[in-house]
Amino acid sequence: MNTDVHLKADLRVRYGQATTAGAKSENEDCLGIRIPDDEALTTKGIALVIADGVSAADAGKEASEVCVQGFLADYYGTPDTWQVKTAAHRVLTALNRWLYGEGQRFADERKGFISAMSAMVLKSHTVHIFHVGDTRVYRLRDADFEQLTHDHTAVGTGKARYLARAMGLDLSLDVDYFHEDVEEGDVFFLSTDGIHEHLRSYEILSAIKDTGDDFDTTCEKIVKLALQNGSPDNLSCQLLRIEKLPTGSRKEFCDELGKLPFPPYLKPGLTLDGYEVMEVLDVSPRSQLYLVRDSKTREAMVMKTPSPNYIDDPAYIERFLIEEWIGRRISDSHLVRVLEKSRHPNFLYYLMERVQGQPLGEWIRANQKPDINRVVAIVDQIIHGLRAMHRRETLHQDLKPDNIVIEPDGNVKIIDFGSTFIAGVNEIRIPIERGVKLGTLRYSAPEYKLGHRPSQKSDLFSLGLIAYEMLTAGRHAYGEKFENADTLRDFSTLDYSPATRHNPLVPPWLDAALRTAVAINPENRYDALSEFVTDLQRPNTEFLTPAELPLMKRNPVRFWQILSALLVVAWMLTLLLK
Repeated sequence: MNTDVHLKADLRVRYGQATTAGAKSENEDCLGIRIPDDEALTTKGIALVIADGVSAADAGKEASEVCVQGFLADYYGTPDTWQVKTAAHRVLTALNRWLYGEGQRFADERKGFISAMSAMVLKSHTVHIFHVGDTRVYRLRDADFEQLTHDHTAVGTGKARYLARAMGLDLSLDVDYFHEDVEEGDVFFLSTDGIHEHLRSYEILSAIKDTGDDFDTTCEKIVKLALQNGSPDNLSCQLLRIEKLPTGSRKEFCDELGKLPFPPYLKPGLTLDGYEVMEVLDVSPRSQLYLVRDSKTREAMVMKTPSPNYIDDPAYIERFLIEEWIGRRISDSHLVRVLEKSRHPNFLYYLMERVQGQPLGEWIRANQKPDINRVVAIVDQIIHGLRAMHRRETLHQDLKPDNIVIEPDGNVKIIDFGSTFIAGVNEIRIPIERGVKLGTLRYSAPEYKLGHRPSQKSDLFSLGLIAYEMLTAGRHAYGEKFENADTLRDFSTLDYSPATRHNPLVPPWLDAALRTAVAINPENRYDALSEFVTDLQRPNTEFLTPAELPLMKRNPVRFWQILSALLVVAWMLTLLLK
């Protein structure tokens, strides 16, 4: 049951397209557009693609079809949480590798699966353009008709022009990417060289302005004009005009968010939408948690409801809705599952699986001298959950012991999405200032307070502090002054307190891994969560003292002398025993 009202947008366009083989026997151009009629219109946007298979190549037609059909299919198959740039680049890279691989079957790979290509994605109030080759993208705004892309061509012998960059030409893909804000009334025109090499910009502009709202007819007219001007190539073009951008006013946005009312405070025995309240689990200034039971299936689950304190706060409501949205899109055994509602909701809330176990904060208090291997195993499971989020360009931003539960079977779960940052959703422009809920100060990376852009390393910082707490009976790596630090100067005066000082059982190499994870400067932290857990599981030789290093590292000459002596002794014993 979909309640994501905040992710439904009224983005409307008018478009048309035309393609023909022209004077050639075969049309090696390909073009396409996809306008979703569901939530993907907001999360993924509208995609427009044009490709021109290289006529000198033996598989130019197949290459252009792969570019267009593959992009339109695979782009919408990427996670909704990804930014347009990330999703499109992943798709284009995969398509290019396939084309290049297929092209290796030809004696001259430059005559294989080669195509020029331009792709345009219109999402929210932004157009994202990806371009390689000599297809083109133009924009008409008011009276300004501007070419947005640059041809990737070079001049060879005899002044013949050839593609310097194209899909399938090289294993590594160098694609131009840029994005621009759009306005209602903007017109975008995409074409292959059979059009723009035989029509001047003013001729194309005149054709666009002289034709009415039938954009297919307009495109056909432009094709005919290029043919009349002697175009000997395939001819293809596309035309798109932005009729309406989403969420035009604050009132419209707030009205959409307010379609579902806040539920009242609930008590055990009450029923909401068929869910019977069994127990009040938690009440905070921002939300309420109830243990409920489905009256039909008798399944127990957790219901989260928004706090009435924020009933008039659209930024809070949008963030609450996003919690459910992201929870349904990321699945991992170390993340709490957000459940689908079995019936139409009459109020604003969402449902989660019931996670039973011990909060990590309680575990820390109960294990003042924990087994180091057990700590590392818990951290490893938390990393599994975080990586599932990071793979979808989502930051947790509020990792702390109270948001982590150890189940009776030892499985560890992250149970809260209230502060997540989702790159793909952040691209969707709204007419209000988005709510930015800073995580718990004790565990938040310095970049949040300093106003710097957070990254996956920010979640790593929080995890490093949690691991430090687990090994030091709840102490903080930088002491109590950390929470009061606000400026770069404040943070620069903080000193890391070695974990070995509070727990002599912590090996120095493991303490060095903790120190790296919680470095004040993000540049000094690990680049990946996997590097952190690896250094927790086994000694990193860079962290070992000279006395702890293996003999081969500490004194290679001595190591080989001893090894040689042992081999001689073994050889002599072999002779004596014969």
